[in-house]
Amino acid sequence: MATSSTAIEPALKEAFSRYTQCLNDLNDKRERVVKASRDVTMNSKKVIFQVHRMSKYNKVEILEKAEKDLAAVTDQYMSRLVKELQGTDFWKLRRAYSPGIQEYVEAATFYGFCKSGTLLKLDEINKTLLPLSDPSLDPLQINILDYILGVADLTGELMRLAIGRISDGELEFAEKICRFARDIYRELTLVVPHMDDSSDMKTKMDVMLQSVMKIENACFGVHVRGSEYIPLLGSNDPSSFLVGVPDIEL
Repeated sequence: MATSSTAIEPALKEAFSRYTQCLNDLNDKRERVVKASRDVTMNSKKVIFQVHRMSKYNKVEILEKAEKDLAAVTDQYMSRLVKELQGTDFWKLRRAYSPGIQEYVEAATFYGFCKSGTLLKLDEINKTLLPLSDPSLDPLQINILDYILGVADLTGELMRLAIGRISDGELEFAEKICRFARDIYRELTLVVPHMDDSSDMKTKMDVMLQSVMKIENACFGVHVRGSEYIPLLGSNDPSSFLVGVPDIEL
């Protein structure tokens, strides 16, 4: 028994050493992925802030700048995530990189709507990531859950954009935003019941509904009570959120 036990001990030590090294490598990778995800989040927010600077006078200029900023996020920061996660079981580290991916989806879809008026599809986003991957390895692709979570956050930015457009007198654009946000919420209400139990998604759905209602109320208020703000309508009085909105005949 002593001889058998002595023979087993080195094998066990070697096996546990491999396990230890494997866990250490995974933890180190997780730390790098978390850092890369934070960088993606921070710089994606900058793209969103850039788009919010848009007005009817500088739309082309601002969107061109936002497009360059988004491309920089992809090339400089998303590429780091791709290099860390390609060819691996990246689903194991999803919680480490998911916040950055969601923010990236939010920025890309927000820019896409302001440019084309449509929702950027998951396949289109993943297509932009393919050139960053090594062709010999399985590429990192954004999964459907992170895409949906990112799109859910989009409605908050749409609400801010709509309020800003109303204050600049772009009521038609605000109404377009309202219809778009409604469509997103309606479609997601059909999808969410079939998803796995996700507290994040349930919370986002509540916030999304609040954002849609704020847009609707703002647009409704201009249509129904616009005459109450005359002569503020179309004036330069900064105290009114209806600055620049033309008179509306009911």
